[in-house]
Amino acid sequence: MLSYYKTEDGRVMRIPACEPGCWINCVSPDDREINSLIADFGIEPDFFRAAMDEEESSHIDHEDQNTLIVIDIPVVEKEGKNISYTTMPLGLIITERNVITVSIKDNPVVGEFAQGLVRGVQTNLKTRFVLHIMLRVAARFLQYLKQIDKISNFVETELRRSMRNAELLQLLDIEKSLVYFSSSLKGNEITLEKIMRGRVVKLYDEDQDLLEDVLIEVKQAIEMSNIYLNILSGTMDASSSVISNNLNIIMKTLVSLVLLISIPMIVLSLYGMNVGNIPIANFWFPAVLSAVLAAGAFLALKKKRML
Repeated sequence: MLSYYKTEDGRVMRIPACEPGCWINCVSPDDREINSLIADFGIEPDFFRAAMDEEESSHIDHEDQNTLIVIDIPVVEKEGKNISYTTMPLGLIITERNVITVSIKDNPVVGEFAQGLVRGVQTNLKTRFVLHIMLRVAARFLQYLKQIDKISNFVETELRRSMRNAELLQLLDIEKSLVYFSSSLKGNEITLEKIMRGRVVKLYDEDQDLLEDVLIEVKQAIEMSNIYLNILSGTMDASSSVISNNLNIIMKTLVSLVLLISIPMIVLSLYGMNVGNIPIANFWFPAVLSAVLAAGAFLALKKKRML
């Protein structure tokens, strides 16, 4: 699907057709739409294949008068009550007259620009418009990282109460999300550093300042993701150790109880045998002997902290 937007009266508005200086948003375009853009703007077909490849990493490419910038953007996925975070590629194609964004599916970052929620954006200033998109991507990473931190703290609290597998599996999903974020952010950082050199994309003074802001936000997100990942890894290791220790305590207690119960059973079994010459063959003696032996075993186990 193709949509066209242009800044009018300081706000991004949707327009019916393509114009010079407008922004073209492509969401899961079909072959006919892709071929139309290739013919109109002279774009390399590989640009669209790279932008729509789910496994494509962040990079920058230049061919003729067109430049492709692929960055990873954060995505929230909900499966029932579980929430997971992952990333997807977003292609930014800078042509001679327009900016084209290519994505596999709708995403909140591009949606904010399409709905006119981002102020001070000029679609005709192509490089600055692309940098504004990248700044919103970095801000979205930071927002999701704060959400992940809150979720992990809540799950950790529940894990301390119950020590169930469900909480451990949820922490594993969060750890996986942080790994995706960390890897994608590092790729975005490398791409931004290539842009900062000014060899592929022409930068003006205002663009340089905005690019530095984007790079600062990305570096902050990388640092946050690494910190949260280290904390979460330590939490999972500690939780596994606690669960293993609790299991050992339970097994030790059960063995001690079985030992205490087996003492009266052995004594009573001996006196219950149909043989003669059993010493002190009175009904009260086995019971007293069993109680004394069980009490002695109990005190011995208690002294060794087995109970």
